[in-house]
Amino acid sequence: MNRRKRTFFLFFFFFLFSLVFTWPSQAQIDDATKKLAHDIFKQLIEINSTDSVGSVTVAAEAMAQRFRDAGFVESDLHVLGPNDRKKNLVVRLHGSGTQKPVLLIGHLDVVEAHREDWTTDPFQFVEKDGFYYGRGTQDMKSGDAIMAVTLIRFKKEGYTPDRDIILALTSDEEGGASNGVDWLLKNHRDLMDAEFVFNHDGGGILSDHGKPVMMSVDATEKLHADFQLSVTNPGGHSSLPTPDNAIYHLADGLARLEHYQFPFELNEVTRAYYERMAKVETAERAAAMRGILKNPPDAAAIARLSQDPIDNSTTHTTCVATRLIAGHANNALPQRAEANVNCRILPGHSAEEVRQELIKVLADPNIGVRYEGALGGVTGSGAPKKSFAPPPLRRDVFGPLEKVTAEMWPGVPVVPDMATGASDGVYTMGVGLPTYGIAGTAVDRDDIRAHGRDERLGIESYYKGVDFYYRYLKAVTSE
Repeated sequence: MNRRKRTFFLFFFFFLFSLVFTWPSQAQIDDATKKLAHDIFKQLIEINSTDSVGSVTVAAEAMAQRFRDAGFVESDLHVLGPNDRKKNLVVRLHGSGTQKPVLLIGHLDVVEAHREDWTTDPFQFVEKDGFYYGRGTQDMKSGDAIMAVTLIRFKKEGYTPDRDIILALTSDEEGGASNGVDWLLKNHRDLMDAEFVFNHDGGGILSDHGKPVMMSVDATEKLHADFQLSVTNPGGHSSLPTPDNAIYHLADGLARLEHYQFPFELNEVTRAYYERMAKVETAERAAAMRGILKNPPDAAAIARLSQDPIDNSTTHTTCVATRLIAGHANNALPQRAEANVNCRILPGHSAEEVRQELIKVLADPNIGVRYEGALGGVTGSGAPKKSFAPPPLRRDVFGPLEKVTAEMWPGVPVVPDMATGASDGVYTMGVGLPTYGIAGTAVDRDDIRAHGRDERLGIESYYKGVDFYYRYLKAVTSE
């Protein structure tokens, strides 16, 4: 073989080698799938599903029609709920039945958003600078669209999974009195029964300046609790000011809370998380992680990691003021001042424990601290119930995840994590269904805009998430 032929064959060989080993990391979705994924995402973003003026039912009906158009029969589509605005959609794709069903959950409601606060209309799907903007792009209409697209793709290609796949798109995860997962489990448990649950409202690729750092899986989560702080006062004419001012009492107490840090704590999941992350992080962060894993943990390492909002929330209970209401007239001393304090409580602790801690931190007998229940009822004491123990790290869940992650993001570790927020997983875990937060979209650690202004998701991240979920769910449900 002459040199020219040898060079040609070597080039061709390395081209094929490169193609085989780099192709899986690219999004493998055809034009029709990409258009479907775009159109469903856009449709959901442009349906206002806030608690105040929106309708989850409109979104549920829109998705039901998408499934009808894809060939799903009416007996496998259920749009139901406690009232006209809060109906949920449950879809079933039938499998061979050799395994018990898997349940996919995702909420259709979104956090409130005001046009004057945003640079774009929060309820318009805007493409700009490589991102999709709109309320719900991160939390979590992207996930709703991805799950819907995946089931439609399975249906159109005639794929028969080894188990039924159930998708529940639901209401009031972000607020309101009609949580869809809770309502369905209580009123239509037969539609929701499964061996385990995948919650798209958790997990995913965490990146740093565009570089993937880890594939996180939410294997446990913090407990959500709201507390009503209140100060009452006789009030009076504003021309006769007094130091005994309800607003001042409340403000002083909140200032003490602002500077308070709950104790550092690791649990089984967060300890495993930092053990794994210390192997792939930058030298400085890895050293700090090894420091907090010591017994006793290194105080300087705790302080360094706590400067990062995610690490701080992972290792501490957090409580923050989110709303203020005070006074009744511009020319009168306030008779009442109130604040809502939202807490995310580490597993193993209860709302009542935190309420007692808040009383100590506020250090003012004039400030009443009452627990606000999930449905808005306010009680003198907090709920004694603690968050649930993490589910087992099942190989039929994590094995396929590690394989698909290695194909799409070579070298990126799969890391069990604790959700620092709260999700509908609390309801599925509460009835004994092991629940895992799993997604394939990537968000930079310094660009987490869920619940915030100008919420956005990278366009490439979205379509790679579409590709991931199709591959992963097929891997989990293949015999």
